[in-house]
Amino acid sequence: MPDRVLRGTPVSSGVAHGPALVMRWEVPAVPERPIAPDAVVAEVARLHEALDWARERLHAVRARAAERAGPEEARIFDAQLMILDDPDLLGGVERLIRDNHFTAERAFELKVLEWRGLWSTQGSSLLRDRLIDLTDVEIRVLTRLLGVDEPSVTADHDGPVILVARDLTPSLTVQLDREAVLAVACEQGTRTSHAAILAHSIGIPAVVGIQDVLERVRTGDMVLLDGWAGTLTLRPAASDADAARARDERRRRFDRELATGVGLPATTPDGVRLTLRANLDLPEELDGAVRGGAEGIGLMRTEFLVVGRSRMPDEDEQTALYERMGQAFGTHPVVIRTFDLGGDKFPAGFRAQSESNPFLGWRAIRVCLDRPEVFRPQVRAILRAAATTPLKLMIPLVTRVDEVTTVRRIVAEETQQLREAGRAVGTVPVGVMVETPAAVLIADRLAAVSDFLSVGTNDLVQYTLAVDRGNARLADRFTPLHPAVLRSLDLVRRAADAAGIEASVCGGMASDPVNVSVLIGLGYRVLSVAAPSLPLVRWLVRQLPAAEAAATAERLLAADGPEEAATLAREALGARVDLALLDTGA
Repeated sequence: MPDRVLRGTPVSSGVAHGPALVMRWEVPAVPERPIAPDAVVAEVARLHEALDWARERLHAVRARAAERAGPEEARIFDAQLMILDDPDLLGGVERLIRDNHFTAERAFELKVLEWRGLWSTQGSSLLRDRLIDLTDVEIRVLTRLLGVDEPSVTADHDGPVILVARDLTPSLTVQLDREAVLAVACEQGTRTSHAAILAHSIGIPAVVGIQDVLERVRTGDMVLLDGWAGTLTLRPAASDADAARARDERRRRFDRELATGVGLPATTPDGVRLTLRANLDLPEELDGAVRGGAEGIGLMRTEFLVVGRSRMPDEDEQTALYERMGQAFGTHPVVIRTFDLGGDKFPAGFRAQSESNPFLGWRAIRVCLDRPEVFRPQVRAILRAAATTPLKLMIPLVTRVDEVTTVRRIVAEETQQLREAGRAVGTVPVGVMVETPAAVLIADRLAAVSDFLSVGTNDLVQYTLAVDRGNARLADRFTPLHPAVLRSLDLVRRAADAAGIEASVCGGMASDPVNVSVLIGLGYRVLSVAAPSLPLVRWLVRQLPAAEAAATAERLLAADGPEEAATLAREALGARVDLALLDTGA
């Protein structure tokens, strides 16, 4: 059985059983064909005709996305429209045509290749997601210039299929016919990729990141896709399909139960009230956070504003976005993390020296304080947006008290300057994202100069345990329930309590059911959760008495190792809820 089960990342729930259709589409091959000097003007005109056609097609696809998936999801295509209008891209293509006498298609291919090379070397998950948008645009423009058909999936094959592909572009995903495509399995892709978001919104089961799926599957092979567990089973037995359908129905019943509780308060059986906010990576996730009953945003990552773009967003653009985010939640706060640039996240054209260990180098607040022309417009935008909606500012990768005091001084200076210019501004609390052992050990001092502390557990685990969270070989060592991590969490919460400020958790721990039970036991009362996990976390809070969780947490803090802590946590939670419902694929 294991050799027949290919594993990936579940991005859209559901189960599908049927024949595979392997779709091997690639960017069209561009022939080498020079043009005569007197043909340059016509070639540039041909380029602009193709770009205009691509924009028109994209607006049509965006409208279809709004109809099928919703207005927030339709905003996904704004990124592609921005690529088409980017002056660096268009100017570069025109120069290649004029100076090198390349055809429009060859010049466009070369400029996109240059962009792809730049984005690929940075390794950012945001840029990996942007790469598929870039490919989508490239295919659309080149097919027009070359006069070939765009790839499509229609109902003209023999019955519905499970589509298997290397990756899917957003525009292709939104056009998938539910009558023709039962599910989607991809070799590449991430949870946050635009195609994954659209597949979930449209309701097509999907699993991405399935290694070697194109080598293992042929068109016509019978396969079973489980969008809960993130698996693709080859040549499934009838019993496999029956068991998967039973799990699917069980999970759907549980999901319906979770949905009925969205409007209920996150209150434990012994009366302890928790606040559940949402993490936000991209604006198109906003609607899901609102539907999930989020009481604001506990972590709004702002890197999507800069990564993959040729220039920084201006102050007005940022202000409008922050206002829109805040207005969606009324009186509930939105916590905006200042640009976490560096490491694997730099906008195109942002000049930074190469570093041997960029994740421990010039990044996050270090970049912002060194580059006021980047940081101060963001501060001003947050202050302006805060005039109409409650916003907070959170500083990433803090290791020193003076980093906080310097940011507070900048906020005060910009507040004064905006008021002198006649601009309306709001009061913006300034807090620290605790994600380093240094921040943990001086948490009491940070709390004295901060309005709130919020633990970013992804990096805190990584830095505390010296384990690269992206290293699959060390995955079993990336353990949030390691006693060192638990004691760090305990120290931070106690420091915040002593200072009379809020302590929250905004990292991945807050979205995992077992870890949530531990965080409740450690005394955390504000959790920021991945939006799809909000209903489950709310349900879990309502099942688990805080006093019981606290008693379990005391035992975990005294554990010798992560395995013992994990066993204790699961046993304690299992006494209250059915763990099978909480585990992926149950």
